[in-house]
Parts: sequence; C-alpha cells; structure tokens
Amino acid sequence: MKKLGLFVVVIALAVPFLWWPSIAQGRDGIALFSQYLGLGALIAMAFSHLIATRWPGVEALFGPLDQSYRLHKWLGIGAMVAILLHDTIDAEMRGLGRETALVELAETLGEISLYGLLILVVITIATFVPYHLWKWTHRFIGIFFLFGAFHYLFILKPFKNGDPLGLYMVAVCIIGTLAYIWTSAPRGLRPRRPYEITRVTKEGNAVAVDMTSQGRPLRHQAGQFAFFRFSGAGLGEPHPFTISSAPADDGALRVTIAPLGDLTTRVSRNLAPGQAVQVDGPYGRFGRAKGPQIWIAAGVGITPFVALAQALAEDAPQVTLVYSVRDTNGAAHIAELQNLAASKANLSLVVWQTSELGRFSAAALPDIVPDCTNRKALFCGPVQMRRALSSDLPKYGIAQKDFHFEEFEIRTGLGIRRFGRWLWDRHGQQILKEAQDNAQ
Repeated sequence: MKKLGLFVVVIALAVPFLWWPSIAQGRDGIALFSQYLGLGALIAMAFSHLIATRWPGVEALFGPLDQSYRLHKWLGIGAMVAILLHDTIDAEMRGLGRETALVELAETLGEISLYGLLILVVITIATFVPYHLWKWTHRFIGIFFLFGAFHYLFILKPFKNGDPLGLYMVAVCIIGTLAYIWTSAPRGLRPRRPYEITRVTKEGNAVAVDMTSQGRPLRHQAGQFAFFRFSGAGLGEPHPFTISSAPADDGALRVTIAPLGDLTTRVSRNLAPGQAVQVDGPYGRFGRAKGPQIWIAAGVGITPFVALAQALAEDAPQVTLVYSVRDTNGAAHIAELQNLAASKANLSLVVWQTSELGRFSAAALPDIVPDCTNRKALFCGPVQMRRALSSDLPKYGIAQKDFHFEEFEIRTGLGIRRFGRWLWDRHGQQILKEAQDNAQ
C-alpha cells in the first residue's frame, strides 16, 4: 500500500496528542490515556469507512483497492483492540460534571457498540463463515460507529466539543458518518454503469460473460477489476471480478468466472443473455509494470493476462506468459491466447500442464526464460503458489520488489493458520523428534 496513505493515518491518530499537555494538567493520566484510546478507535473506524466507499481518490491515497482493503481490515482490528483497552482501563475522571440521562444513554450506546463490533470483527476474521452472511452482517459496523460517535459526543470528558480537539473529533465523526451513509445508500442512488449480458460461453472449467453498455460505458485499463451485480440472475450482492477483455471503444466488457465458491458457482450457473448487470469500477493497478516481463498465471488467474495480452502493443518489450493448468481441456481462453501469441512477436506462451509436469515452481523459469534475471514477474493465482514464488524467485534473479500481484481478497483472516504452519515447520518437527528420542 502507499506510504502516503499510511502517513496520513498515522498523523491523524497522532493529532489528538497535540493537546495532551494542556488537558493532562491535574488529570489522571491513566484515565486520560483510556479516553485517548477511544478517540483513536473512532479515527481508525472513520478511515476504515472512508476506504469502504471506494470514492475516487481512495486508491490514489492508499494504493490499489486490494491493498487499501488490507488497511481497511487492520484499521478495523486495531480499532477493536483500542476499544477493548478503553473499556478495560477506567476512563472516569473526577470533576467533569454531573451525569445526566443523556450521559447515561451515551454510556449504554458505548457498551452496545463495543460488543456489537466485537461480534462483527470475529465474523470478519472467521473466514469459514459464508461470504453472503458476512456481507450482510458487515453492514451493521457503521451503526456501531454511529453509537460510538454518540458516545464520544455526549460522554463526560476533560474537553468540550467546541474546543480544538473536540472540533477535530467532530470532523472525524462527520467523515465517518458520511462514508457510512454513502455505502449504505440504496443502490439506485450510487453511481453504477448499466450493462446487459450478450453472450455466455463455456471456457474450460469456467464461463466467459460478455456484456454491452446500456448507458455511459465503463472505461478501464487492461488488468483492472470491477464489482458486478448480476441482478437478472437473482443475485443482489455485487462481487469483484477481473475484466478479461482489453478496453473497447464501445465499452464492451467480458468477465471470466470459475465456480470456486458458493457465490461464483451460483453466478456461473444462472447467467444468460439479456440479463441486466450493474457495474462499479474500475479498480486496481495490476499490469502497470515496465520493461521485459514474465507473466505467471494459474487457473482462473489467467483473466487479467488475457486482457493484458490483447492490449500488448507491438513495440512493447518481450513478455513470456506461463499458464499453469491441470490440462488444456479445463483451461480458460487457451485457444485465444495461442492465437494472440501467434500474432504478436513480443508475446510467448508456455502452457504448463501439471498433470504431466507436476506443480510449476520458480525452479522451472531458467529453462523457460534463460534471461529471466532483472525481469519483472507478474502473478495471478492461488495464494500458496504466490507465496512459494515470492520466496523462490530471488534465487533466480527476480527481486521481490519486482514480483507483482494483487491480493484479490476482499475478506481475509489473521493468518493464524499460516503462522501455525510456520511454527510447526520451524520448531514442531524438532520437538516431536526429541520427544520420540526421549521415549526410546
């Protein structure tokens, strides 16, 4: 993600401490720190809601949407930790005034916000919870932010809402509230591009969905993705899909969908020509690397590379596309890519069939691309394969800074399983061996 966005978040979290010296005089420092934790939680949540709007400028500030959403997730988790500490550390101070019914209501809403957010954060990081259920419950996070804002505005505190710090926090609450209202507004009030499906074709184990604009068309660059709402198939929730076609003058789009989960399975089975589609985007910056490149795709991860191959200019540097598939019968767009490689002198296609050659790894690159040193590598495919390539590519002359990919995951966990595997690989086997030796 962009350092500028992280810098803005850090500065925003640090601003309240400008007034700490004056406010802290004669006050309980621990209680004041607890109150500041509450302010930090509100700031983090406001930024999280801001990123969720996907407003123009969000990617410019925080980085491509896949990276912005990672920050969105960690801001939410950080806010939850701050709220838990705020609730644990006594924030009450003497001499702040008399409690009223409004203050009691603010305290009650603060407690509701705490437990509500805790439940929703657990649902978010528990990736085994079905996507549609998570998506539905995720909407309530904004309501708990509003409860938290009300709690802040009317709770007893060592400064007034009209003081500089108070006005700063009021602005934070307003930004977060506006962002939540925007993301919760009826779909008809948010800008969407109307499209209609013109063709649905089988592409190996996936389906390719062609669509034409019914109004102002989407203008995208090869490698980008958008959110698609296939309302004609009775699927109301928008879902991100990479656009698998290069930009067209008439704005026509194509997405390629593999039945990998509950939603994508339903989508691939229920789409038909004539159905309406609402499109929000485009997003992402994948494929913007310069110079000679190696593209590595696995499975439906081929989608951005199909669009990039279509858009590859005649004078562009040499590109080698490695397409890892189980077999060619299940490979999407294989014939199209073969035709593109035959017509473009600067595009080479290598189809790696795992049923014959085994899993593709970085060790195979020198045989495929003898001059792979100092090339940039672009990848789209399974997470495990990406991690293996990221670890091994430097051994063959491709630095990690030259390995580009999108974490195309709107919802992710905390990486606990990955940490557990790393811990077992590093220490677990040795401990087990020592235990076996002792037993003998």
